[in-house]
Amino acid sequence: MRRLVGRNALHFRQARGLTQERLSELSGLTQQYISGLEQGRRNPTVVTLFEIAQALGVTPAELITPLPRKE
Repeated sequence: MRRLVGRNALHFRQARGLTQERLSELSGLTQQYISGLEQGRRNPTVVTLFEIAQALGVTPAELITPLPRKE
């Protein structure tokens, strides 16, 4: 689950052209936390998922739902 959330956060961040630093500013989390999350090393709380989703303009459910695989 940690890796899934990290991959999705990375996907949505890059799709919006945001740096980790900018996502950090928008979410109120540190850049180090964002980095660890994207690497699947952080276990986000429900509140953290909400903050990241708000900053990315997605729903929290989108952060925990597998994205379609590229073929």
